[in-house]
Amino acid sequence: MENIKNKVTALFGRISPVINKIGENKYLQTISTTMMATLGPVMVGSVAVLLLAFPIQAVKDFLLKTGITPILAVVNSVTIGALALYVTVLIARNLVNRMLPDEDGSMAGALSLMCFLIITPLSKTADGTGAIPTTWLGAQGVFTAMIVGLLVGRIFVIFRQHNWTIKMPDSVPPMVTKTFDSLLPCFTVGFLFIIVNRIFVATPFGSLHQCIYSIIQKPIQGIGGTLPATILTSFLMQILWFFGIHGTNIVSPIVTPFRLALDTENMTALAAGMPLPNIVGNGFFSIVCWGGSALGLVFWMLRSKSEQYRQLGKVAFIPALFGITEPVIFGTPLVFNFDFFIPFVTNNSINLCIAYFLTKIGIVARCSGVQPIFGLPLGFHAMVGGSFSIILLQLFLQLIVSPILWYPWFKRAEKKALLRERQEKA
Repeated sequence: MENIKNKVTALFGRISPVINKIGENKYLQTISTTMMATLGPVMVGSVAVLLLAFPIQAVKDFLLKTGITPILAVVNSVTIGALALYVTVLIARNLVNRMLPDEDGSMAGALSLMCFLIITPLSKTADGTGAIPTTWLGAQGVFTAMIVGLLVGRIFVIFRQHNWTIKMPDSVPPMVTKTFDSLLPCFTVGFLFIIVNRIFVATPFGSLHQCIYSIIQKPIQGIGGTLPATILTSFLMQILWFFGIHGTNIVSPIVTPFRLALDTENMTALAAGMPLPNIVGNGFFSIVCWGGSALGLVFWMLRSKSEQYRQLGKVAFIPALFGITEPVIFGTPLVFNFDFFIPFVTNNSINLCIAYFLTKIGIVARCSGVQPIFGLPLGFHAMVGGSFSIILLQLFLQLIVSPILWYPWFKRAEKKALLRERQEKA
């Protein structure tokens, strides 16, 4: 057994530099930062959606009578319904800021928005007025927004690094000089996306948006919304955590955009009074895997005969009730501790399976898509799911299933700790 542990540790020691390099990738870091930054507008839109679909008819009647309902619909449209606009601006801005710390990236963000709108098909209202349809401004356009933002941001960085600018005399005010500095990248990316738009208009897709959505985003969302893909994501995160690598930071930038798009589809359906289409999403994953399912381990520590575990349980209990489990992860420790390898890596996946099937057969409602707020205590964290059954699900998983899953492994580790403590006292 010890030989196997050594081999696994050595293997991970060889590949961990590669994994760390992936985690430090500027493009993945940019995507992660951007998706976190969009949570503000998403949360505002989520509250609007929850009020629009509030389960108490008296509240709905009050909102309608006071004229608030139409306002909430507008708020939903300009937040969740315009998510791609926020993403394309922030992606370009954050990439430039990450690669060129002296640049604030605002101009790159503006150029990215311009390019995104250039490739967005226009339509006309009934009276012939030009209009931008909302089809590609929300969840369906998020992946295109990411590609446009990364491409525009990278081009902007290249121009800055090579100092390709229109030179102005020293007598020209700095504000005017700064404006001219951005003209070359502006014309370059503008001309590039005009050509791209013209090419895709001539294809059966009709636009770059439709091409990316049909070929890339929709298939990946379809795969990402399945139970096997969700379990794989959880498994990879926990494996990385076990070996001391922040698995959430490595995996989340890759999967969050697609899960967020699934959540957005649910919120759109909720606002329209239609059945929610997706079980899996960012909200579902966060609610089910709350606190890394480590609260059950803390409960056993509080009742432990081992002085070490009992004291750690007292320290970790309050943070664990709020989903903060770093004290137990690094205090036990769970990292590089093969006594807890199996539960630490698999408990989230088991909980995901239970939650998925309970939702699939209709015992538990589908999550609304509203993003849970980190740091809220057990139960309250799940309230944004939109149903009391989702709160009960989180309580069931964390207070019943989690302790059961941790029990045999904890008792085994407790025996070792008691033996060690007796030897130290002798």
